[in-house]
Order: sequence, then C-alpha cells, then structure tokens
Amino acid sequence: MFTGIVEEAAPVVSLEKEQDNLHITMKCSFTSELKIDQSISHNGVCLTVVKKKGDTYTVTAIRETLEKSNLGLLKVGDKVNLERSARLDGRLDGHFVQGHVDQTAVCTNVEEAGGSWYYTFEYEPQQEDYITVEKGSISVNGVSLTVVNSKPESFQVAIIPFTYEVTNFHQIKKGTVVNLEFDIMGKYIAKILKQQLGK
Repeated sequence: MFTGIVEEAAPVVSLEKEQDNLHITMKCSFTSELKIDQSISHNGVCLTVVKKKGDTYTVTAIRETLEKSNLGLLKVGDKVNLERSARLDGRLDGHFVQGHVDQTAVCTNVEEAGGSWYYTFEYEPQQEDYITVEKGSISVNGVSLTVVNSKPESFQVAIIPFTYEVTNFHQIKKGTVVNLEFDIMGKYIAKILKQQLGK
C-alpha cells in the first residue's frame, strides 16, 4: 500500500529484456536503505527489489505490467517516480494507492497558470468503474492528485512548483503516456451500484 507521495524522481540506468520480462535498474538516494523483496512504487506500479549493487537496485516487470503501464516505454535516463510502501506508524498523506495501475492515459495539454500548471489527460476507460470524480483522488504516475474538470474520458490536475520539481511531471508534455490508478473507493462504490441496479 502506498500514499501517492513521491519520495524521489530517479533515473533509469539500465534496461534489460529477458524473454517477456524487463529488468529495470534504478539509481536513487535511498538504495542503501532498501532490502531484497521490498516493494517500491515505480510510476505507480508496485515492483519488488530483486538485486542491489552499489547505489543502484533492480526490479522486474512482467508482460502484463508492461502491457498495462508505461514502463515498457522507458529509456535510459528517464526519471521514474519512486515511493516506498506506507508505514503504519506514519501519517497518511495523499490517498490509498495500491500500486496496481489500471491503465494508461495520454497528456493532451499542458497549460501554465501563474506559477502552476494544468495538465489534461485523456483515456479510453477499460472498465465501467474507471471513472474520475470532481475533486476526487487519482494517481497519475504514482502521484496522488486531485481531479478537476472531470469528464467521462478526460480530466485535469493542477501541479504546484514543488510537485513539478520533485516528481517526473517536469518531463510530461503533450503526447506523454502516463499510468493511472483510479481511486479504490470509487471503484468499489461503482461496482456495488452496478450490482444493485442489475438486480
């Protein structure tokens, strides 16, 4: 379980294909604190640390993960949003993020707004419960954000300078593919309503 509060946007230093799998090696400031088998969110995707060497560590993404996320589009040097799993003894900032990306979306516009930025994303819902709600929560590339201008197949988020610098939002431009995880509470409510109305 994660909160969508990104700790660091770290660079990819190596990508290695092995059959249908992709081994992704990252370099980040807290590598020394990591343990083998530890879960870390990468652009919102929960992956397991399988190897450590010096100030780098490696995770493996399988075919399903690569098909449902933007990890298969990574290039060496790209910044990836990282977050270690939530601690039970800490504050819960952000919102409940499972690290299970639902699908991808495409950035269709970036608008500067007096020191902040509005990003517009469009997506084709893969399931009926993949919806956004005005002022509700959504995870974009693992970042917990508030939805504005919610529409059936698009939404906007407002990004403040701190988030712009600390996450990989400074890399996102028109045409960039991002990972979406819709709010878990919204998905449950939509599912329950569908079942009740179907009776």
